[in-house]
Amino acid sequence: MIQERSILNVADNSGAKKIRVFRILHKKKFAQIGDVVVASVREAEPGKPFKKGDKVKAVIVRQRRNFKRRGNIYIRFDENAAVLLTEKGVSKGIRIFGPIPYDLKEKGFADIVNLAKETV
Repeated sequence: MIQERSILNVADNSGAKKIRVFRILHKKKFAQIGDVVVASVREAEPGKPFKKGDKVKAVIVRQRRNFKRRGNIYIRFDENAAVLLTEKGVSKGIRIFGPIPYDLKEKGFADIVNLAKETV
């Protein structure tokens, strides 16, 4: 369960390494896979466009909590991770690291699923 003040790893090559959620962009208390959040950068790679304290939008691509799919199938991952988005909702990075659930395609993030090497 991702909530405000949760720390997420960044699963793309945009330059940020860790982000902290400070707003969930829907009316629920917790966010899950496919939800968009607003976060601040906590760690960044030097020489990249992001620095500590920058405000970004991100979509959650992995979570430790069980995520229910159709057909009563549950999936879960080893870490909480997100992919940074532009204002139009497209991924800022050009590579996605780690497994990505194909459920993101149904939620309107087909470009992220296409960039990923592994889909679950």
